[in-house]
Amino acid sequence: MGEIYKCCKEPQITYLAPVNININERTIGSVDVWRCAGAVIVSKLQKGKDKWKLVRLRNNGIIKYETADEKILDLKIEDYKIVDDFHTSFLVEDHLNKAVEI
Repeated sequence: MGEIYKCCKEPQITYLAPVNININERTIGSVDVWRCAGAVIVSKLQKGKDKWKLVRLRNNGIIKYETADEKILDLKIEDYKIVDDFHTSFLVEDHLNKAVEI
């Protein structure tokens, strides 16, 4: 398990809401939001269960993204969005209690 993100010195971790990830109205995954969450990165190159990953995005910069075949990609981020034709992202907080069609 990765590093635990802390939003303050003494975080009060509580369950917030689910976000379903759909393709053609079929749920392929779900994110349970328990804390200050980041974004979901969706790969247009990968198929099946390894198509998406929950990550913490900064508003600008570069993120190291590990693909299903363990390659590391540098993805450019601007205003919490990936600048790339092969990946997309969305903020979890914008889709609480909803499904996201990808």
